[in-house]
Amino acid sequence: MEGPVINDEESCAKKILTTLARRAYRRPVADADVEPLLRFYSKGRSEGTFEQGIQAALGRLLVSPQFLFRLERDPANLGPGGLFRISDLELASRLSFFIWSSIPDDQLLDVAARGRLKDPKILEEQVRRMLADSRATALVVNFGGQWLFLRNMRAVDPDANAFPDFDENLRDAFRRETELFLESQMREDRPIAELLTANYTFANERLARFYGIRNVYGPHFRRVQTDPRRAGLLGHGSILTVTSYATRTSPVLRGKYLLDNILGAPPPPPPPNVPPLPETSAREHPEVSMRELMQAHRQNAVCATCHQRMDPLGFALENFDAIGKWRTTEGHAPIDASGVLPDGTRFGSPDEFRKALMAHRDEFVRTFTEKLLTYALGRAVAYYDMPALRTIVREAAPGDYRWSSLVLGIVNSRPFQMRAAQGRDDEPVSSVAPPQ
Repeated sequence: MEGPVINDEESCAKKILTTLARRAYRRPVADADVEPLLRFYSKGRSEGTFEQGIQAALGRLLVSPQFLFRLERDPANLGPGGLFRISDLELASRLSFFIWSSIPDDQLLDVAARGRLKDPKILEEQVRRMLADSRATALVVNFGGQWLFLRNMRAVDPDANAFPDFDENLRDAFRRETELFLESQMREDRPIAELLTANYTFANERLARFYGIRNVYGPHFRRVQTDPRRAGLLGHGSILTVTSYATRTSPVLRGKYLLDNILGAPPPPPPPNVPPLPETSAREHPEVSMRELMQAHRQNAVCATCHQRMDPLGFALENFDAIGKWRTTEGHAPIDASGVLPDGTRFGSPDEFRKALMAHRDEFVRTFTEKLLTYALGRAVAYYDMPALRTIVREAAPGDYRWSSLVLGIVNSRPFQMRAAQGRDDEPVSSVAPPQ
């Protein structure tokens, strides 16, 4: 690559660094922002080529707090605790890190710099544009990793003797299946409830063979119809594996997962000094079923209250072993997948369980929205956010709780667009992007 003509080098460097600083700092920049970068450029240029000068300036830009942190300053005339609406440029950053997990693009920055992002119509146009962009894949990958514990797939280590089918290819396929499924739901703007009922998934040959799906060949993933027993997310190997132990399934882990992530009714933490269930498997003790082991565990009166809520939900998925393979027996005994929801609704199979969950669709939608709002804000949802959460869900109802309606509801909400003053106006509050 040839550098610019010597006489034009400094003006060219200033133009390059001004453009980079605008994007990196996520706002229009002044000479005071660019001058420190030009000093680093000049030093690098004096020791080498034009490109080395730009490299030195870029190194300085990448360690700037203005790039590393999202700085939101309190108004000068507002005391601690006072509520205020963040600026359009700050809103642009919140929006881009929420949907893209990255910095705003030039179009979003231009709109924010002109002070037009606060216009509800223009804000909606930008949100829909960003959701349609390929960069929105980051939303489902990172949010799915946080909400569904997909990140834990990296750490799971099923026992090789008990589950010889599991390998690194299957680990990667489990994670990719769920990511592609979530993305398809978002791209098609499907109702959120379909996450639990959709009759399709994505599979390559390795995963299709594991699931028993025919006529799928090669390493690339494609959309396929699923067995009704695997409808929706709860039939995905990723979720079934991260909610199991290395040697066996865990109705407790799966029941807690369902209460927390699907029904939004997490149980309290376990009391201290309670012995864990023995790490056993059907292969080692074929005469003892998991249900029988759990019944013995519930003899402890301190444990019984929570286990009566968790275990029946976990048993609904007991037809899936610890890596998500379908089974009808455990050892020598047939699987009993019957149970009861906390409200008393009974079910006898995974299919009946999904139908029972759909009778509680509102609870699932509220839970999903709370998890998505948590991701968007980069903090836990607190009691004072509950009115906004209820408003988001209520206003999304006419649209059948589709992805876009919930995302727009979050972006238009008070928690997303407002902030409480933290201290003196010379003490900006810094935050980072949503968890990656």
